[in-house]
Amino acid sequence: MIRKPTHPGNVFLEDVMKPLNMSITETARMLGVSRKTLSEFVNEKSALSPDMAIRISKATNTSAESWLNMQQKLTLWNASRHEPTNVIPFPMPDVMEG
Repeated sequence: MIRKPTHPGNVFLEDVMKPLNMSITETARMLGVSRKTLSEFVNEKSALSPDMAIRISKATNTSAESWLNMQQKLTLWNASRHEPTNVIPFPMPDVMEG
């Protein structure tokens, strides 16, 4: 079984906020978001939005894509725990012709 990917909010808290000794209130102000929005994100109550990824990338000089990739891995991992059982595979030809 593959290990659950780390939530990007936890990465942001542990790798950015804590080393800089920044509070939720101060960080939220600097990112231009509400304290509640940031708190829910770093406490893993909400997923990373594209908007938040852009804000974090601008504040940390990192790429929004790297933050969104973390979220995508976690989202897919969570979804794989609840795979649908009622999907019928499409009939595929033995040799795909172009």
